[in-house]
Amino acid sequence: MITPRTARMLTRYNAWSNKLWYDAVAALPAGEATKERKSLFKNMIHTLNHNYVVDVIWRAHIEGREHGLTARNTPDHPPLDELRRLQQVIDAWYVEWSDTVTEAAIEERRTITLIGGNRVTMSRGEMLMHLYHHTAYHRGYVGDMFYHVPGCRPPVTDLPVFLREMPQDY
Repeated sequence: MITPRTARMLTRYNAWSNKLWYDAVAALPAGEATKERKSLFKNMIHTLNHNYVVDVIWRAHIEGREHGLTARNTPDHPPLDELRRLQQVIDAWYVEWSDTVTEAAIEERRTITLIGGNRVTMSRGEMLMHLYHHTAYHRGYVGDMFYHVPGCRPPVTDLPVFLREMPQDY
């Protein structure tokens, strides 16, 4: 079970981690973030775009509304600076949501339709947990691509690092 305090920790961790990843991708040598690689989403920015699109989808599920999307990614991605701005906005929404969510609201179960058409019933807490795992999983794709850039390493965004470096005022 996800508690409101856990939701606050996870949303803050995710926003912190996204900031580090976007900073790291922006600092890469020119062309590396969009260089086509053997990966599901072909390059680093398109992978980050997938995470953003999925954040949008699950925000709608949490809010109990339609998202209007028919795919888990877009055919192309916006430039990194624009995508970073969009990600910051949705990260802020998740943090603000977690600041006000109640125990009853986080446990409320909703039946949602997934992009592939399947239906599932989940609590808002389970939705948030899915989102947390999904984002971390695909950041791993980006991390792997970093190792293909000579002299570059991905940022360290492990949860213990976040807990050590960020205030625990949630």
